[in-house]
Parts: sequence; C-alpha cells; structure tokens
Amino acid sequence: MEPMNRDLQGEDWGSPLRFIINRIEDVAMEVTYNPVDNTGKIIFNLSLIPRGDLEEAISIFRNSYRAGLSVSDRIRILLGGEQVNGFTIPEGYAGICTMCTITLDGLLLKKGVPIRPVGGGLVEIDDRVPRRFTHMILYESTTVDPLEVLVAQDLTSILRVMKEGSGTILGNFRECHMEAESLIIGLLDSLSEGGFTGILEVGAPNVPLLGVSVSPQYFGIAMVGGTNPMAALKEEGIPVVTKSLKGVMDVGEMDSIRDY
Repeated sequence: MEPMNRDLQGEDWGSPLRFIINRIEDVAMEVTYNPVDNTGKIIFNLSLIPRGDLEEAISIFRNSYRAGLSVSDRIRILLGGEQVNGFTIPEGYAGICTMCTITLDGLLLKKGVPIRPVGGGLVEIDDRVPRRFTHMILYESTTVDPLEVLVAQDLTSILRVMKEGSGTILGNFRECHMEAESLIIGLLDSLSEGGFTGILEVGAPNVPLLGVSVSPQYFGIAMVGGTNPMAALKEEGIPVVTKSLKGVMDVGEMDSIRDY
C-alpha cells in the first residue's frame, strides 16, 4: 500500500516561505459560496486515512457534526486513484474533504467587511460551554497551520467532549469591525441554515472573547476548528494526515454527512 506521503502538503520546495495569513488572504478571495442556495466555491481541508478505516471515520465525523464540533455537515469522500485539485488519492487510502472555517473569511471579504483572521488554538470546554482559549498560535507568526501543529502535539480531547461534554477542542479566532456587526449576524444566520455549525461564540465590541483581547472598535468571533474531526480520528488511533487550506471546490461536489 502506497504511503501517505508529503505530496499531500503540496509544498514547492523552491519557493520562499509564506506566513499562513498570506495564504488565507489569497485563497479567501476565491470563495464564491452562497449559503442561501448552497452553491459556489468553498475552501476545503483534505485528509487521508487507510481505506479500511473509512466506515469508522464516517461515524466519528457524523458524531462530531451532531456535537457541534465540525464546521459544516458538507463532506466529500474520494477513494484511491481519484483526484481533487490535481492531487491523486493513493491506492489503499481514502480522501476526506471538509469545509474549512476560512470560507467564512472569504464570504466576509467579498462583502467588504473588515475582518482580521487572528489565529488558531485550543479551547477549553466545560459542560458543553466554551470557557477560554488555553493556547493560541497567530497566523501572522507561523508558516504552518496552527491547528495542524496542535493536532500533532496530541493536546486535544475531542472524543471526551463528544461523549462527556468537557475537554479541549481546536478553535480559531478572528475579529471584525463593530460597524459590520448587524451584517455579520445576518450572514451567520444564513450560514446556519446551510448546515454551517462552526460558531462557538460572538463577542461584544471592545470586550475580550474567551480570554482573547480584541482591537479597539472590533469584536471577536470564535469558531470551532475545521480539523476537529481529524483530531478525533487521531485520538481513536486511526492514522490520518491532514492538509488545511488545500484549495477550493464547488460545494455541489459535497454531500451531507447525514446522508452516509
């Protein structure tokens, strides 16, 4: 069986280093998603798992969505030999495409909303209520996706949160200008109707959110990390390799996890 190799990372080893914030800005401009009629392009994450673990992985993904720990119910499954954005799934493996939270940033930028993706980190959950960020890696300070780093450190307890309601999950943080508050609330409402479930909490202007300070005249938005289901797979002992911000795809190519 062909190994899950570094080709998934899509690195150009001759290119200069780029901070994650620059990658976010580039790919966010490709978003054309319309949450009202569920059409257009979204940003996706791609994960590879052994083909034999696919059935169990689907069950974990479904439970993650039901627990509100995934960004969306949208998912696309590819088998060995199939391609997505020029990448071929190795034989013996399955590829799982899920919606990335940066899709929200793309939607807001297209509407002219001032938004600042801040970073990704770990969120402490107590009795199913988010309490605070315990760790944070800033997008402007790293060339590697923060959530990929944290998953590799085995710092999450996604399965425990799903079963008991308490533990540590992956989350990310962005801030928006207070003048756009009503527009953003309306957009979040339309997203929820389209199966987008990734909002943890929306803060008040000039007030810290989950322990993270915001800039003057801005308010914070905390979201679940798009790689929470992948972290849950890893906790379950399923080998998984994940690449966040892998590219864009038409949301029509994805199905609801509830249909599996």
